[in-house]
Amino acid sequence: MDSTTQTHWSNLRSDDGDARYAALTALLALTEQPVGWAYKVWDELLANLRHTDNHQRAIAVQVLANLAKSDPEQRMLRDVDALFAVTRDERFVTARHSLQAVWKVALAGEQHRELVIERLAERFHKCVAEKNRTLIRFDIMGAMRKIYDAVGDEQMRERALALVETEEDAKYRKKYAAVWRSRR
Repeated sequence: MDSTTQTHWSNLRSDDGDARYAALTALLALTEQPVGWAYKVWDELLANLRHTDNHQRAIAVQVLANLAKSDPEQRMLRDVDALFAVTRDERFVTARHSLQAVWKVALAGEQHRELVIERLAERFHKCVAEKNRTLIRFDIMGAMRKIYDAVGDEQMRERALALVETEEDAKYRKKYAAVWRSRR
């Protein structure tokens, strides 16, 4: 890890929200491609999924999701459930940021993709009693669409549309289905 990356890494823990956000943005850009330092930060990020600060939990999910492509040991296959736990965070904004990031794990390989799609489908079904279920379901459809756009797996698309059909409210069924219209 070079000194600039180390500075960004240190700034993730800053009390200054602007500095923390700038560091996160820089690290997310760096981790769009595989990096050699993933395992130097992996365990700390994994621990931060349970941090008392909700910002640190959201940051941990986002960076770990990006690091899935830098994981030749395939640790993510074992750790993905810890990321998905944060999609149920007590702070809805944290849960939502997490839900909007976990899809990137699916780009690390076929096993990862199947696991993420399975967890997204579970989350879609189990959120029915939650206060913000319609936003959660919309984010799940958005995540599945991003995976589809990246890999073009038609079976995945069909699976997502089958989830949409389980929505009882026609208004929301239409909203979720709209995520799948064109855009490609």
